[in-house]
Amino acid sequence: MYLKGKAAVVTGAGRGIGRAVALELARQGASVIVVDPGVGRGGEKTEERPADDVVAEIVAAGGKAQANYDSVADYLKAGLMIKQCVDTYGKIDILVNVAGNLRERMIWNMSEDDFDSVITVHLKGNWNTCHHAVKYMRAAGHGRIINFSSDAFKGSVGQCNYSAAKAGIIGLTRSIAKEAYKNGVTANAICPSADTRMTLTPEVKENRRRKFEAGLLTKEQYELTLVHRGPEYIAPMVAYLATDQADTINGQVFHVERGRINTYVFGDDYKFLHKGDDGMFTVEELIQTVPGSLMSGIVPVVPPVKMADAVSSTAAKKEKTA
Repeated sequence: MYLKGKAAVVTGAGRGIGRAVALELARQGASVIVVDPGVGRGGEKTEERPADDVVAEIVAAGGKAQANYDSVADYLKAGLMIKQCVDTYGKIDILVNVAGNLRERMIWNMSEDDFDSVITVHLKGNWNTCHHAVKYMRAAGHGRIINFSSDAFKGSVGQCNYSAAKAGIIGLTRSIAKEAYKNGVTANAICPSADTRMTLTPEVKENRRRKFEAGLLTKEQYELTLVHRGPEYIAPMVAYLATDQADTINGQVFHVERGRINTYVFGDDYKFLHKGDDGMFTVEELIQTVPGSLMSGIVPVVPPVKMADAVSSTAAKKEKTA
């Protein structure tokens, strides 16, 4: 057991990836505070207490665990869930932030509450728990923080709130890594890909089927979407980052899914434009040089659309709905 004697807080631990992480940390010997308020996918209140089930599972296997039903979005309650770990187990060695919610809308349909709710739970929630936990970790001279981001940090249709929060979590994580490393604290981020109630909805399944029937996915690509990619495939990497053996890994972002782990490289310069004299580029020069220099080899986020085509498409849609 690589985490014997360690104490951990795992948020969003009642279901999905958080549950798998809590079980794996316990399997590796850590005592765990299982945090989950039992809310629905969009953050709506329910009467469910999934944290109790996870605690029972850990205890039945011979481990130590306690439940916490508070929300990471509440600054004071986030502090109390960290304190619960310290009061119960004498310290906090590991913090894993998995808690989240989803409110999908295109930006023109998204309400302020949809935006605020997702940003508050994901980004502010991560800051809340990290803020409280890192104080104990710095004093102890040791700590492991693993925050959950998402590949949506690159931008995701219908999820501008979620994408903004997940990009912010990467910035938060890397900042903590730079601020606290002298105190023996590491902070890394995971961008998972797994089938959970948050990601594999009936709408998602139907959309994949439609893409396949429309020829947008090959048979091989579509069949890959049917292969089980459970949250249990994410947990071992999280447990590894929590070990003493991972003390040199800090400020990194990992994509993790069944059978695949990859890193992302941030901050590296790729292509350059240089100019002597006074260093001032003209707009004409940029028009002539940027496409063939700075943008050479860069994959577009979306297919290029000329303004004339966009105007024509918009006009056609208006005429169709008239």
